[in-house]
Amino acid sequence: MKAVFSILVAAILFVASSSVYIVNQWETGVVLRLGEIVEADVGPGLHFKTPFINNVRKFDSRLQTLDAAPERYLTSEKKNLIVDSFVKWRIKDVKKFYTTMNGDNRQAGIKLGQIIKDGLRAEFGNRSVKEVISGERVEIAQKIKATSESAASSFGIEIEDIRIKRIDLAKDISESVYRRMEAERNRVAKDLRSKGSESAEKIKADADRQRVVILADAYSEAEILRGKGDATAAEIYAKAYNLDAEFYSFYHSINAYKNSFTDKSDIMLVDPKSDFFKYFNRSTK
Repeated sequence: MKAVFSILVAAILFVASSSVYIVNQWETGVVLRLGEIVEADVGPGLHFKTPFINNVRKFDSRLQTLDAAPERYLTSEKKNLIVDSFVKWRIKDVKKFYTTMNGDNRQAGIKLGQIIKDGLRAEFGNRSVKEVISGERVEIAQKIKATSESAASSFGIEIEDIRIKRIDLAKDISESVYRRMEAERNRVAKDLRSKGSESAEKIKADADRQRVVILADAYSEAEILRGKGDATAAEIYAKAYNLDAEFYSFYHSINAYKNSFTDKSDIMLVDPKSDFFKYFNRSTK
């Protein structure tokens, strides 16, 4: 009797536990009856179901990230670009998600990745390499998001954000771009050197001109000062001579004697009666 009672209690507990299920805060559930959805968007909390007939599938309703592998895309110039992007998405309609994707996140990632690739292919195909690299990433991402939302919503998926992490040029394009950049930088450098040399020549020529002008002005001023000095000296000499012409002539002759004989061995062959020795001749009388 006790064994039967124990089995009965165990059966009741098993049935009761099979009738209760918990949906966590970050989850959304669907209740199935023989594989058919009878209730969708079951929110967080404690819930009951018919045991053995109904079963429950739970899905993560949090924001998820699909980080796709880098892909090659052609630009309008038929140049290859390697693009690395990611998508932020979440399950918006769990019933659609379960019906179209069989509740498989991996299958949803593959389908969503294809949608995003198609959008990237279309956007990059309408742009040149320069337009893509010059900073239109945000605009491209926004357009892809706008065009992809409709397709994604048909699978019960909401695209929250699309970001392009990196855009790399293919090796051959990179080398070509670098060569053009190098040539452009060399051209600019050459132009700057040319302008610098031209400016240097102008500065040097101006400095030489100023030097010539300054020297000419200085020489002219020196000559004027020298002329004024000579005129002043001549005037002083003339005034001194007019005060006492005889003394001035004597003083001038004495200085001439002094300057002519600087050493005892000096000899001068001059007629003693010449004007040079007139004061000596007078002293003998």
